[in-house]
Amino acid sequence: MRREYPEMPIASVGVAVRRGDRVLLVQRGLEPGRGKWALPGGAVELGETLVEAARRELAEECGLQATLGEMLEAVDRIERDEAGRVRYHYVVVVFRAEYAGGEARPASDAMAARWVTADELAALDLPPRVKALVRQVLES
Repeated sequence: MRREYPEMPIASVGVAVRRGDRVLLVQRGLEPGRGKWALPGGAVELGETLVEAARRELAEECGLQATLGEMLEAVDRIERDEAGRVRYHYVVVVFRAEYAGGEARPASDAMAARWVTADELAALDLPPRVKALVRQVLES
């Protein structure tokens, strides 16, 4: 299935990985949102569970292993073009996770990867909902 102008929404995962007082963010290397900061994640592959997709995406995108916890929320990411057509539509299931190993490095479709504290969030180009999720993970 094509990602740009898809025929139906694309099932995806995001992972909020905590390591002490920090959460991992990646700078997106592809559209939508190229150059913006986000939680690591990506599309679910055919035959893959959400948990399997979250683990695979975390390893591919940033070289990390994590212990997955609860599902935090499911969100729609819909972007329309100037004519109002749906250019991108992802349904993203976000999981909480605890760091288990590896060195955070950008790979696959990420330009950068970094651990951030709650105080550093204001300076990053992040959607308000992602900032709220990061705070939620850091406070629990």
